[in-house]
Amino acid sequence: MAGKQTGKTAVGTWIGFVLIMLWCLFPVAWIISLSFKSEGETAAGSPQFLPKEPTIANYKAIIDNPDFTRALLNSFGISLIATVLSVIFATLAAYAIARLEFKGKRLVLSLALAIAMFPVVALVGPLFDMWTTFGLFNTWPGLIIPYMSFTLPLAIWTLSAFFREIPWEMEQAAQVDGATSWQAFRKVIVPLAAPGVFTAAILTFFFAWNEFVLAISLTSTTSSRTVPAQMSFFVGPDPFNPPYAQLATASVIVTLPVIVIVLLFQRKIVAGLTSGAVKG
Repeated sequence: MAGKQTGKTAVGTWIGFVLIMLWCLFPVAWIISLSFKSEGETAAGSPQFLPKEPTIANYKAIIDNPDFTRALLNSFGISLIATVLSVIFATLAAYAIARLEFKGKRLVLSLALAIAMFPVVALVGPLFDMWTTFGLFNTWPGLIIPYMSFTLPLAIWTLSAFFREIPWEMEQAAQVDGATSWQAFRKVIVPLAAPGVFTAAILTFFFAWNEFVLAISLTSTTSSRTVPAQMSFFVGPDPFNPPYAQLATASVIVTLPVIVIVLLFQRKIVAGLTSGAVKG
């Protein structure tokens, strides 16, 4: 009787899993299918899922588009720089919060959490005026700085949990062996907290890669505009009939790096998130 009940539970679990996967992946499959449809087929309002005559003309057009390739380069550069700087500063700040006792430590963490929860839209106006005055409007630093402001709190919270789990005796043992405080931190503590550092880097990169509000508000040309903002300018000759196929193609190309990163480092991401959630 127990075996039958277990079998029914397993079947129900698999059915639910398949339904959820279909619900989540169907929009992705539709976008991929749309990217292989011709412009005439999409303009005619073709309702079928699979394209009648599959074509890669949309991919050629997007890749040959200098504005898109420039935006892709901007996204890679801005996201990578913001990620590296955020992880470096967050590692140092999280280590100090986890290891040192000082007044106002809880206040620092509370302020960091408040900054992370602050709505981005509320800061667009002041940032626009400040960046125009300081000459940072439509520049890479003009996007990197606010990206770091919103990703640092999350990275600090994630890394501080890892540093608290590392035994203090390991750092003391390294210092007894002749290592300085900086050497013990760099050669002992940071490697042990590598899953947390990696998780913070991935989350920071994803935020910077997908961010739209700041990218569209703090840029005016393709010299620093990122891909999410640049895609909003794919309107085509007729504003009432946007080039849906090219938009879908651009979405597929932009999503590919994220999918590759998740597939390659899935275990490390899961290990980092689960380890950081457990307090030792």
